[in-house]
Formats: sequence, C-alpha cells, structure tokens
Amino acid sequence: MLIILAFIILFHVISATLLFIATINNAWWVAGNAYTDLWYTCNSSCSAVQNSESHTAGYLQAVQATMILATILSCVGFFVFILQLFRLKQGERFVFTAVIQLLSCLCVMIGASIYAAQHESFQTEEFKDGNYGYSFVLAWIAFPVSLISGLMYLILRKRK
Repeated sequence: MLIILAFIILFHVISATLLFIATINNAWWVAGNAYTDLWYTCNSSCSAVQNSESHTAGYLQAVQATMILATILSCVGFFVFILQLFRLKQGERFVFTAVIQLLSCLCVMIGASIYAAQHESFQTEEFKDGNYGYSFVLAWIAFPVSLISGLMYLILRKRK
C-alpha cells in the first residue's frame, strides 16, 4: 500500500510540475533566436503577444485559461487527496480527487489541442517558420501523466 501511495503522489507531483513549467515558461513556439509563449514574445527583449487582448485572439485566451485551470485543478486535487487520505473511511475510493485530476487532464488536452490547431492565427510573420517548443511538448507529456494519475486515484481504495 505504501509503495502504491508513493507512486500516486509521485505521479501527481510530476503532473503538477510539468503543468507549472509548461504554463509559465516561454518556449511554446521557437523560431531561430525568437520564442513565444502564451503571454510574451521574446527576441532580445520581451513584449506581450501582439493583439493578445483583442477579440481576434480568442484562441490564445482559451489556451491561457485552460492551462491555468489545469494547473490550479492539479494543485487543488493534490490537497483534496491529502485531506481524503485522513478523512475517508477504510475501503472507500478517492473518487473526488480522481474527478479533479481527470478534469485537469481534460483542460490540458483542450489547451494543447487548441494551440496546435490555431497557433498560426495569433502569431506574427517572424514566427511562421518556427517549431513547437519544449513547453508545448511538456504540456502534452502532462496530459497522459495526469490521466494516469487520475485513473490511479479511481482504482485506489483506502486501506489501513
């Protein structure tokens, strides 16, 4: 039981860490020495993503919202798990924690999918010939890790 509990906590912490790095770091799209994330475009200096506050950047705002929500849900899920660890009766499942973690997983998938499909709609010409950066890849890696974590919470029962 202790080994399973350690793996679940490890998966959850890895998931939250990947989400924090992917959301905060500035390498969702890389073109030469210039790179962009969900908020800033950086070359030798950083500036806000062009037209990010306008209605034409709705896709970018959706990615920002879902990635922030995924990170928050993952952190809340961890705290709920710790509370349930001490409050649940023996033999009950961690269903509430699993639902929160699976919602986090869904938000990551939605955000990364929108970014993959619509990244050209909110990028300037200097970024048209770039590639996906490591933050985008970390977001996609966080998706299966949080999915596995959520499924492990569904399967796990509280024991002595």
